[in-house]
Amino acid sequence: MTYRVGDVITVNDRMQQGYSYRIDAEAGRSFSPAFEPRFTPREMLELGVFEGKYCNDCVDELPKSWFRRAKLSGSPDPSLNRFKVKSRLPLSEWRRKGWILGPDPRGWFQWYCRYYLGRRIPEIDALQIKRWRAFSRHQAQVRKNCDPGDVWCRPRQRQALLQWSYDPFV
Repeated sequence: MTYRVGDVITVNDRMQQGYSYRIDAEAGRSFSPAFEPRFTPREMLELGVFEGKYCNDCVDELPKSWFRRAKLSGSPDPSLNRFKVKSRLPLSEWRRKGWILGPDPRGWFQWYCRYYLGRRIPEIDALQIKRWRAFSRHQAQVRKNCDPGDVWCRPRQRQALLQWSYDPFV
């Protein structure tokens, strides 16, 4: 499935029914200069994120190519994560903390998938990019506290970096 600028995508999955959005930019292009993710959504799914349980029911919305080598599971499985650690809080906690913004009930990664595909909602995009930029502090902590080349130092922080499309192998 390839979307083109002007296409309208209608979402019908477990968490969202009848939501539609328009593709305003070519996939993977025209990102804000303030947003430079290290990995594409496909690469993140292949490396192992969210314990294999994130957007399993979004295959009708997202490109099938993203799922060909994705590490997915019917229930959360930390062994599927790149760093083999538990990596997520329950959605109820995300809601309580105000981390769910706009029309993306699954949070930041869902926003990133849709942004990558070409959806643009300037107010929401600015907020999510601001959150993404703030997450860089974790990369600085890994650099400060781990020996170069020791990719298993601080595995939870590295998993979190990957799930925010930062380079966890710093």
